[in-house]
Amino acid sequence: MENTKLPRTASARRAGARNIAVTAMLSALATVLMFISFGLPILPSYLKLDFSEMPALLASFALGPVYGAVVCLVKNLINLSATTTGGIGELCNFLIGVFFVVPAGLLYRRKRTRSGALAGMLVGSVIMAVSSIFVNLFLVYPAYMLVMPQEAIVDMYSALVPWADEIWKGILVFNTPLTFCKAILDSLITFLLYKRLSPVLKGRV
Repeated sequence: MENTKLPRTASARRAGARNIAVTAMLSALATVLMFISFGLPILPSYLKLDFSEMPALLASFALGPVYGAVVCLVKNLINLSATTTGGIGELCNFLIGVFFVVPAGLLYRRKRTRSGALAGMLVGSVIMAVSSIFVNLFLVYPAYMLVMPQEAIVDMYSALVPWADEIWKGILVFNTPLTFCKAILDSLITFLLYKRLSPVLKGRV
């Protein structure tokens, strides 16, 4: 009986090592993408767009939701070395990312089809956008207001949309749609790439 268990143990170890290696690779890619952020003319200058959740979504689909969450964690831990928010921005990015990739991965595990992937990504995108309201309202902007007057933040919003004269209105008008668009773009890229990358990520080549 011992001899029959050894190959399984060795195989499990190899699979575990491969999953760690793939997670590390995707974390490195997510870290680079997180540094490559850019603004849009229609948004306040401090709101940035990046595609760093895409590698985490790939990990969540290929390896499981826990691995997707790990990619979100690692990229933010690395980015702490260059933080300008005292870690608050990284904490919020991690939370919002987890709210995206974990539900998407869980739904895809239940239905491993194209429609299952699309449903998972759509649900994850909605959850990410909704959760961003509370993360911004109770974590991000209280931290910003330690170094920037609330009036200055509101002025940046109302300069673009006059009726966005309170923090929560600005979040609904700018932050939440940006977060949702970011999730949809990450989902689109993942949907286009996943079928080709899946054998590599799962070690089937």
